[in-house]
Amino acid sequence: MNEEHWYQHQLRVRYAETDQMGVVYHANYLNWFEIGRTELIRELGYPYRRIEQQGLLLPVVEADLKFKKPARYDDLVSVNTRVLEMTSVRIHFTYEIRKVNEDMAEGSEGNTGELLVTGTTRHVWVNPSWRPVRIEKEAPELWQLLSKYS
Repeated sequence: MNEEHWYQHQLRVRYAETDQMGVVYHANYLNWFEIGRTELIRELGYPYRRIEQQGLLLPVVEADLKFKKPARYDDLVSVNTRVLEMTSVRIHFTYEIRKVNEDMAEGSEGNTGELLVTGTTRHVWVNPSWRPVRIEKEAPELWQLLSKYS
C-alpha cells in the first residue's frame, strides 16, 4: 500500500496484555501486527482462512520493533498496517501502533494519534511442506489484490 493507504484496526488494551509495570508486554505487539496484516488482507476481500484452504502458509522470517512509548491498560490503540514491498515469494509489512484520541476515534483518517511502536515483518509464502511457492501461480487473485497495494 502506498504511504497514504494504511489499513487501520482499532483495539482496546486488555488487562491480560499488560505486565507488572502496567504497560503492554512487548511480545503482544507482535500479536497486534498479526491482527493488522490479517485484517488488511480480509479488507482486500481475501480472508486468511481462504489462503490456508488453498494450502498456503505465510510464516514470519524476520521481525523488527521499535518502542517509542508504552501502551497501557484500557488505552484505545490503532494498529496501522501496509505492504512495504512484495515479490512473488516474499512480502514485507510495516506497522505503526498509535494511541487513539478517544474524542477522534470514529472515522479518523490517516495515521493520527500518539506514535507508540513501529515495526516490520518479513514473510515467505510456503506450501504445507514448507517449500517456498510463487504466490502469483498458487493464488493469482490474491497476488493481484496485493500487487495493487505494494
